[in-house]
Amino acid sequence: MIDRATRGARRASLAALPQSPGRVLIDGIGTGLDLPLLPPQHHYVGIDLTAGMLRRALPRRQSVDFHAVQGDAMRLPFAAGSFDHAVLHLILAVVPNPHDCLAEVARVLRPGGSVLIFDKFLQPDQPALLRRLLSPAIRHVATRLDVVFEEVLAHTPTLTLESNQPALASGWFRLIRLKKI
Repeated sequence: MIDRATRGARRASLAALPQSPGRVLIDGIGTGLDLPLLPPQHHYVGIDLTAGMLRRALPRRQSVDFHAVQGDAMRLPFAAGSFDHAVLHLILAVVPNPHDCLAEVARVLRPGGSVLIFDKFLQPDQPALLRRLLSPAIRHVATRLDVVFEEVLAHTPTLTLESNQPALASGWFRLIRLKKI
């Protein structure tokens, strides 16, 4: 169900990966819904917290150059500057601390690299009382409903906003592109 509902937005996000081959981090690979949509010219490293998710992702890799790594998105096990690009689809609203997750991505990204984000975010100053009330309970089961992307980005000064477009659910889900300076 999630695959069908988000496939178009995922495809649109991944279309922003450059044509020239590079090393791409897929942060929070989950069950691998992005894998069949990836352009073939890159080398991909997908990280997830659990071995079970990685096992579910591997059959979706098809012919893409993909390596799975078990690890924490908030403490990436990679050297600084290891990746040309990063993909964060539906991860920032899942991790306990999205600020740490994005800061780690910035750390492992080379200068000039891009970050592609697809996730659900509140707009700055959006009341969204029901989402804010439900978030403390739901965040332990599935996802956070109260993440404001602009607040997360403010903690990572080496990343600059290039694009921020509504994707689904009247703009609750957004497609965001960042660049590392």
